[in-house]
Amino acid sequence: MGEAPKTEYVAVGDADVAYQVVGGGPLDVLYFYGLGSNIEALQLTPGFEEFLKRLSSFARVILFDRRGTGASDGVPRSAIPTVEEWTDDVLAVLDAAGSERAAIIAAVDAGPVAVLFAAMHPERVRALMLINTAARFLRDEDYPIGASVEEIDALVAMLGATWGTVDFVHAANPGIEDPFFLENTARWARLAATPRTAAAQFDYVLRNLDVRDALALVQAPTKVLHVGQSSIVPIEHGRYLADHINGAQFVALPGGSLSMSPLLGAVADETIELFTGERPTFEIDRILTTMLFTDIVGSTQRAASLGDDRWRSLLDAHDRTVREQLRRHRGREIETSGDSFFASFDGPARAIRCARAIITATENLGIELRVGLHTGECEVRGDHLGGLAVHIAARVGGLAAPREVLVSGTVKDLVVGADIEFTNRGERELKGVPGTWQLFAVKP
Repeated sequence: MGEAPKTEYVAVGDADVAYQVVGGGPLDVLYFYGLGSNIEALQLTPGFEEFLKRLSSFARVILFDRRGTGASDGVPRSAIPTVEEWTDDVLAVLDAAGSERAAIIAAVDAGPVAVLFAAMHPERVRALMLINTAARFLRDEDYPIGASVEEIDALVAMLGATWGTVDFVHAANPGIEDPFFLENTARWARLAATPRTAAAQFDYVLRNLDVRDALALVQAPTKVLHVGQSSIVPIEHGRYLADHINGAQFVALPGGSLSMSPLLGAVADETIELFTGERPTFEIDRILTTMLFTDIVGSTQRAASLGDDRWRSLLDAHDRTVREQLRRHRGREIETSGDSFFASFDGPARAIRCARAIITATENLGIELRVGLHTGECEVRGDHLGGLAVHIAARVGGLAAPREVLVSGTVKDLVVGADIEFTNRGERELKGVPGTWQLFAVKP
């Protein structure tokens, strides 16, 4: 994983709004998610780094959190900004980033804000991408596709009771059972807002936002993307937007997820085509590879005992040491996050030897590591690996003891004949993975 972009702040009224700028292309793209956003935590979103890499290959990408969410200043639940005031955040961020004209990507509750901004400042909007959003959420006599007052009451109550939990993520993303997605998305929600703040803002959005009168004033080329099976924001809302914005294109997406993570590939393709006029060619391949996950044992307690400066210095030494062993054993670093590494190898024996070397080398720093390995078929998208096999490898790593290299039976079977011995650790269940798995510890 690359270095995180720097977070800047711009004052809007008596609040600070956080934003980041990535890339340096000739086109400016403003990415605006809305409530649930935290630009400091975007790396938690699987696939977002690749999504950002694709956009920043031709554009300067501007990310921000509106007032009341994420890294920006919070707002009192009794004084939530209006949709017009939230457009001030958009304008201030564009000005602070030096952007005279930008293409805007806006999802869910950010959509009405982007629509109103495009109508108010047409000279500042090059193109508009609206994802899983609506001009209005509440039912009206001339808007029968909206939700009833009773349905909104129930939704707000559910959100206030489950925000930041896997139950909430399940409700917003039906059909997705990937434990990593569920846990990371729940954590992201907690980093974005507290339950009562989230419920208060959604209550305002669902009951009060109505930008239907602005739709005819949107002059920028517009594309509307909407999933087909969302019960929270039904697809009819997206069709209404496309029908009432002059020249807008409508694209139906599969599934019912309101989170961006499962949609990033399709969103990137549609975005690049809208913003550049060219349909990207982006091949997805699958390879068989051996994945290695490392983790520092007791890192939280160690960090507390050493203090921030000494812990950061120790982590830097740890990172250099791990990367040196990956280089020596032809491993490829996929990503690193704090006290852990994810790497891949073209051979399981080489991966095992690298794992042992990493444990030995980091012991000299006074650090204990646990390492897990699994060999399986992975989806390749750019520099990232995905799929069930990655989750299996991570789960195996989580079960390893201190200073232990724990591998799946698949890895053991593939190194038969190599000078590597194992101790049988028995069958184990891996969280979120079907069946039981035979695990083996590598003998020192």
